[in-house]
Amino acid sequence: MNVSAWSIRNPLPACMIFVLLTLMGLFSFHQMKIQNFPDIDLPTVVVTTVLEGATPSQLENDVARKMEDKLATVQGIKHIFSTLEDGVATVTAQFNLEKPTQEAVDDVRSAISAIRNDLPADIREPVVTKLEMAAQPILAFTVHSSRMDQTDLSWFVDNEVAKALLAVPGVGAVNRVGGFERQVKIELDPVLMQGLDATAAEISRKLRDIQKELSGGKTELGKQNQPIRTLGAVKTAAELGNIQIPLNNGQVITLSDVATITDTYADPETIAFMDGGPVIAFEVSRSRGAGEIEVGQGVVEALTTLQGKYADIEFEKAFDMVAPVQGEYNGSMHMLYEGALLAVVAVWLFLRNVRATLISAVALPMSIIPAFIGMYFLGFTVNVVTLLALSLVVGILVDDAIVEVENIVRHLRMGKTPYQAAMEAADEIGLAVVATTFSLIAVFLPTAFMSGIAGKFFKQFGWTASLAVFASLVVARMLTPMMCAYILKPAVREDKDAAWMRGYLSLVKKCLHHRWITVILSGLFFIGSIMIVPLLPTGFMPADDTSQTQVYLELPPGSQIEETTEAANHALTLLAGNPYIEGIYTSIGGGAAGGDMFAIGTTQDVRKATLTILLKNRGDRPVKQVLENEFRDLLLQIPGVRVKVGLGGSGEKYVLVLSGDNADVLQEAALNVGRELRTIGGLGNISSTASLVRPEIEIYPKYDLAAEYGVSSVAIADTLRVATSGDYEVALSKLNVDQRQVPIVVSLQKWVLEDIDFLNELKVPGSQGSVPLSTIADIRLGAGPVVVNRYDRARNINFEIELSGQALGDVIKKVMQLPSIQQLPAGISIVSIGDAEIMGELFESFSLAIAVGIICIYIVLVLLFKQFLHPFTILAALPLSLGGAFLGLLLADKSFSMPSLIGLIMLMGIATKNSILLVEYAILAEREKHISRYEALLDACHKRARPILMTTLAMGAGMVPLAFGLSEADPGFRSPMAIAVIGGLITSTFLSLLVIPVVFTIVDDISLFLQRHFGGVFNKPE
Repeated sequence: MNVSAWSIRNPLPACMIFVLLTLMGLFSFHQMKIQNFPDIDLPTVVVTTVLEGATPSQLENDVARKMEDKLATVQGIKHIFSTLEDGVATVTAQFNLEKPTQEAVDDVRSAISAIRNDLPADIREPVVTKLEMAAQPILAFTVHSSRMDQTDLSWFVDNEVAKALLAVPGVGAVNRVGGFERQVKIELDPVLMQGLDATAAEISRKLRDIQKELSGGKTELGKQNQPIRTLGAVKTAAELGNIQIPLNNGQVITLSDVATITDTYADPETIAFMDGGPVIAFEVSRSRGAGEIEVGQGVVEALTTLQGKYADIEFEKAFDMVAPVQGEYNGSMHMLYEGALLAVVAVWLFLRNVRATLISAVALPMSIIPAFIGMYFLGFTVNVVTLLALSLVVGILVDDAIVEVENIVRHLRMGKTPYQAAMEAADEIGLAVVATTFSLIAVFLPTAFMSGIAGKFFKQFGWTASLAVFASLVVARMLTPMMCAYILKPAVREDKDAAWMRGYLSLVKKCLHHRWITVILSGLFFIGSIMIVPLLPTGFMPADDTSQTQVYLELPPGSQIEETTEAANHALTLLAGNPYIEGIYTSIGGGAAGGDMFAIGTTQDVRKATLTILLKNRGDRPVKQVLENEFRDLLLQIPGVRVKVGLGGSGEKYVLVLSGDNADVLQEAALNVGRELRTIGGLGNISSTASLVRPEIEIYPKYDLAAEYGVSSVAIADTLRVATSGDYEVALSKLNVDQRQVPIVVSLQKWVLEDIDFLNELKVPGSQGSVPLSTIADIRLGAGPVVVNRYDRARNINFEIELSGQALGDVIKKVMQLPSIQQLPAGISIVSIGDAEIMGELFESFSLAIAVGIICIYIVLVLLFKQFLHPFTILAALPLSLGGAFLGLLLADKSFSMPSLIGLIMLMGIATKNSILLVEYAILAEREKHISRYEALLDACHKRARPILMTTLAMGAGMVPLAFGLSEADPGFRSPMAIAVIGGLITSTFLSLLVIPVVFTIVDDISLFLQRHFGGVFNKPE
């Protein structure tokens, strides 16, 4: 069925079809969520296990190794990461992407359950969760009050604010940073406790057993069942002092006689500052499937309502990832409009016909809007990836319409009526339009099925581009010819060749007369293109230029929160003079705003601080990497602190991992590598986990004496732990107040922590009474690791290297040439994780996608042209596009990375499209006009050069806003891609117009030879 002819004969049904598609598309667009990146479902499962008081080395032996060995037997496992810090073991199981996430969670949970009895008895139940990429905070606020103190304000955030925000659709979590946790402290007098021959652990557990509400069975009084409750809990902290506690030695004491009881707050573990002033902050995360903009609006509305309810409360925004998403969305939409406008202007420059230009312009919205229908039903969102796909194809979408309109206008200038011209021209060009469209789909669609993490992102890219291109085909075959038939007017002048056309045809004749010279020159151009590749820097993702960055401070192991606060204030003072900084939000010991979403297994630590820096808008400041380098130089003035600058996202860091089973050899190799890494110029800060060792006090029981006095290692540990820091949280007594439970912590007075001699004399309970610790144990000063990292069941040491604007591939090349890397000891290996691993997967996946795309194009062309060899003529245009792309990247100083590869994939489709237009008409002219091959090629060049140049100019114009970053959207990702496309367009178009006719003659000669010798199997005429 000829769809174009039917549409021309039945204009009303055709119009109604597009009205319906437009309404459905607009509805679908309105229903879709707006996000920064699409939610991707990675089959990665995190097991978090808490054993309070345990050291990393203890957790490695007692917990991590056992879990890792069991998880290694689970089907589909790819990597196992373990991070062991004080009291917390985080084991992460990363599965192959084909594994369903819920199945991965179930398998991990079953494996952990199977070894539960092998883990320490006092360990908390392991928590198994899947890694949620959407769990990163998107907003952070500070809260102030003129009425509440810091403790009450902290509870207000935990209770009222969290309750209000979690009711907002799309909010996944609310976490407080800074503030205080209410706590009742019972500080025992160490001297009195020694005299009473009692321990803090004994008092703590006796109090827990006394100060409690318990069920006591039931009675049947008055023929009614009545429960019995034992109400031993007091109502206030003051009442605790009156509690009498029986000791194990038979004495009874009143708590207030031996302890100071205060209703206060726990020692702070997190602190927040805004521009240097202490604040209480809270971070808001979205749930999976929700859009940042929608959640951001809901959160602001909820806080405004809360502020109206509590007049003394004031909220201030400290960190905002919603505004960049809104900026990206607005910028992408503007670039879409600008690209569309420039494409339409390009059409008008060639046709100089307002009606024809209008018809071409209609094709753009009619192609994009129906694409939203497919995107909506596939569950896609409006995000960077889908908007990128639409921005890329905006020039292509008008291509088919341009070809149709140009051909119809050419027929009009032959003296035909608009109706007749539309009928005949649409029929004539139909095969070429279908072939070009399906060639483009054959290029884009394979990217939707790429493997690896990159493939998860590009699923939406491939489908969105394919849907929009297919919609453009429907428009070009139904709407465009129908509009031309009824809107265009008969031509008033004959079509005369422009001067450029006469010059072009003269060049084509010269190329056809010197075929082999043309082929050799083309081959040399291709070789030259390939030689440019080693000159290009390679990377995974180019660094962004958003208006937020971070400074990450890490103090030596054992540092206290006061020292971290002092270092953070020092950093703030150094940065405060920078004119491009608008605000600095500081979190110490916690907070995840702006952190790396792939940084799994990290826990809060009082020796770490993060300064989130809000910069001025992009046009009002230098490039972010320049500012970050200035920050690094400034912060070198802070002594004894590790500094990292940058948000830690893709394109900003390289993680080098050394792995091995022998910890000592691994440590020595890491020290050598670290020393040589710092000799590489141009890098930012280099941090390592190799030297993270802290001082610790080690207790060695004297087994013979301990056995004689009946003292166990558990009794020693319990006595010291409760005396110095209180019992485990789950073992603490609680005070019930204000709809919450306040923990009651029993310990010795703080001065004991600074007196190791007194610790020596602490009484430890045994079977024959209490005995001083020094009698049954030795106390020594030692050292142990702060954190233990493991990768695939072996110890590893990580080097985190800031790229400082350099390309990832170049840095990897320099690192691999270091002598210490090339001469690693036996048993020590290098492991690729993070961006380096993803970059390897990316290039491998794209290579496969390109190969599949070329094969698909060939199959499509064979089916459409019913020939085996001439599709090779069309594919010959592909190498001609590479030189311009590589040269454009080199001149613009852009890296060969993910966006560049996307540009190359798009170029494949464009170069193929140009060739199809030439080859299809040459075959048609030779077959139907019965003219010679030479005349048919010249006729094809004459008839098709103008639509090829028009579509190229339209596409190039559509890319200009992307290449120059003419919007508020971050140009870091889009610019390399657009530059690759524009450069490739220039070379592929001009060389295709000259070289493809020559290749056609050579392939046709081969075809005739095969026909003569193989009985017409090849290129059998119809």
